[in-house]
Amino acid sequence: KTNPDWKNRFSTVSDLDIKRLYTPEDLQNMDFSGDIGAPGAFPYLRGNQVTGYRGQPWTFRMFSGMGSAEDTNARWHMLLREGQTGLSTAFDFPTLMGYDSDSPKALGEVGKCGVAIDTLEDFLALIDGIPLSQVTTSMTINPPATVLWAMYCAAADIKGVPLAKIGGTIQNDMLKEFIAQKTFMCPPEPSVKLISDTVEFGTKYVPRWNPISISGYHIREAGATAVQELAFTLRDGIEYVEDIIRRKKMDVDDFAPRLSFFFNSHIDLFEEICKLRAARRIWAKVMRDRFGAKNPRSLWMRFHVQTAGCSLTAQQPYNNVVRTTVEALAAVLGGTQSLHTNSLDEVLCLPSEQAVEIALRTQQILAEETGVVNTIDPLAGSYFIESLTNEIEEKAWEYIEKIDAMGGMIAAIEKGYPQMEIADAAYKFQRQIDAKEKIMVGVNKYVTEAQHAVPLVEIDEKVGEEQIRRLRNVRRKRDSRAVQQSLTDIRAACKTGANVMPHCIEAVKNLATQQEICDVYREVYGEYRDPGLY
Repeated sequence: KTNPDWKNRFSTVSDLDIKRLYTPEDLQNMDFSGDIGAPGAFPYLRGNQVTGYRGQPWTFRMFSGMGSAEDTNARWHMLLREGQTGLSTAFDFPTLMGYDSDSPKALGEVGKCGVAIDTLEDFLALIDGIPLSQVTTSMTINPPATVLWAMYCAAADIKGVPLAKIGGTIQNDMLKEFIAQKTFMCPPEPSVKLISDTVEFGTKYVPRWNPISISGYHIREAGATAVQELAFTLRDGIEYVEDIIRRKKMDVDDFAPRLSFFFNSHIDLFEEICKLRAARRIWAKVMRDRFGAKNPRSLWMRFHVQTAGCSLTAQQPYNNVVRTTVEALAAVLGGTQSLHTNSLDEVLCLPSEQAVEIALRTQQILAEETGVVNTIDPLAGSYFIESLTNEIEEKAWEYIEKIDAMGGMIAAIEKGYPQMEIADAAYKFQRQIDAKEKIMVGVNKYVTEAQHAVPLVEIDEKVGEEQIRRLRNVRRKRDSRAVQQSLTDIRAACKTGANVMPHCIEAVKNLATQQEICDVYREVYGEYRDPGLY
């Protein structure tokens, strides 16, 4: 054999076969204008904006949250001073699950993996000194999303900022929780109802806000392939659009322009670029052909990207800087609107200021020094890129059609279909790592006994003690009757199907805690228990 390949098989991280060479024959059935087109034109494969990053770079949006509201506020101000252009909030586990800091279920977790927020007073401390009309804020929150968004809206009102002028995103994507991340509270149907409430409220009163970020990130982190991440995320999006149209009787063009998405950027450079390009093309087709959208902005897929946490290693952690750089480059070449770059120490602890600064500088170097912003979708027309984009899209459509045949995503979740597909993919990948068919440097190849010390950020237990003290002080001073009336109003809205958002805003202004509101949801809708499929 002449010039043999050094491996028997070449494949992507997701195990798609890659040929030695791609030629015009791989694209012989493609029509340039219909399948690729120009930026800012259907099918939006090459991007939503005609100017790309020449108009403006992506938003540098670092995910951050730790300890108390004051601690996170200090980190936010540090990041803004260093050139960050958008905020992103990480909440602690009790907040994510809809429990107050003094709940027995919160013991040992307060402020540990994000910021602890119990009441509007915490939220006001969190946003102290932040110009809400000038900086957009993302909040990674799901079961209690209505409550945290109500706090943001109430805080804006107190600060004298009209709701029409605040901008940002709540993640608010419960279907992917049932599929992958597993932070849930109520069953799927009422969970989707609450999401539709936020879309309706945002469309009417908070037009610059994205009321949902339909998220593939956590699906990928759970072990999904790139194709599964793409397919399940977009099918979740279809489910939400269908519910809003059916439940709220809204026209698709009234709300679709504010739908947003969130993807993972894994370590396989070309696979990730192609996945993001395919995502835009699929969504444009779905919105035009399935839902009859007429507004071009309804066809746009706008998305945030975060580099892959699951690709980081505790072994030789400084290698993670390189991994994050490659993944960030993939996100940019794939046309992201917003980007978080993981810190080198995130596999070990909350990010230190130094590690966060390196991660932010990674984005800034890409934007300012490398030339990637100079031209739009620079890899378009590559035989390899277009062929792999087509293959990923075709395989994603197969999944979407299969879930359609099951009766939709909620029905598929109840059957355990996406959960089992992800579990199988994760198991296969781990087997490949164990057999060294896939390589992770420092883990199963180029292993060293040398220790690479990384300073560990730890949250003192006193943070939790102080948070509980503050929470109890709020309970003592508030008007308890006003709180109870607010909770009664939320309960009635849940039972009648009315929109809960106005009542949530009133409740948080009366200093109801997030758990008190979430307990109403649990009471009316019931609590979800994961069936434990694997």
